[in-house]
Amino acid sequence: MIELDDGARLRTWTAGSPGPRRHPVVMVHGGPGVPDYLAPVAGMIDDLCLVHRYDQRGTGGSSWEGQHTIARHVDDLASLLDAWGHDRVVLVGHSFGTNMAGYFLLAHPERVAGLIQLAGPFLDPWRKAYRAAQRARLTDEQQTRLDELDAIETRTDTEEVEYLTLSWLTDHADRARACEWALASARTLRPINYTMNAQLNAAAKADPLESHVDDLRERLPPGSVIIGGAGDSRPADALRRLGTRLGCEVIIVPNAGHFPWLEAPDQFGVAFRAAVERQTRRAG
Repeated sequence: MIELDDGARLRTWTAGSPGPRRHPVVMVHGGPGVPDYLAPVAGMIDDLCLVHRYDQRGTGGSSWEGQHTIARHVDDLASLLDAWGHDRVVLVGHSFGTNMAGYFLLAHPERVAGLIQLAGPFLDPWRKAYRAAQRARLTDEQQTRLDELDAIETRTDTEEVEYLTLSWLTDHADRARACEWALASARTLRPINYTMNAQLNAAAKADPLESHVDDLRERLPPGSVIIGGAGDSRPADALRRLGTRLGCEVIIVPNAGHFPWLEAPDQFGVAFRAAVERQTRRAG
């Protein structure tokens, strides 16, 4: 647990060993409003370098109530780097965590030695294609039940698990295992902080990261990479467009969805480890 300047206490994890010639990695999970779930990804690289993870304030073991802003969460990450004693790190963001990593890069470019973005951020227009893919991956019965559950103001625990499972099974390209993976997440990533979700999504909409692409390109560390899944319900073309505008490499893993380490662990692992090895290496 690390206590911040306003008294908030964040749950953190550290794995691996510090290398004199390697920058540490800090992972920024998505959501917003769910706790960290990136332990399997950290396990792919903790033999290479020091790896930090944390529950964002208001999620998991980082209990907190208050107004969620992009600036507050950017400050949280900067405070964690101070507490860990790191001047510069390689950031690994996933899903909405890629947006948070992007906002951090804009605010503190001097502290970002490398940037690896997983399944995001997406460059508009992408939401229409995303919603169409979501609907196509649900049966009529599943969609009807999802709508029913969504309309319930206060769901029971059983209803919440069912609701999250139906909401998340469209993230996976492997339709045979999609429900299994979504159910596992629904059982472990509760409770969802829906207030945090609404506030941060509204903040990101008011100041979209895509309006800062030119600034991001100027601040982007050399060798930065975006890794996505070809079978993500969010369109891979949106990642490719962003990569073109940023001038960074984009790797699209075949047969993988929004969590490519689940569906294509070998292919994802090769690409991810190569990016980490390249970006954590200190100059000189």
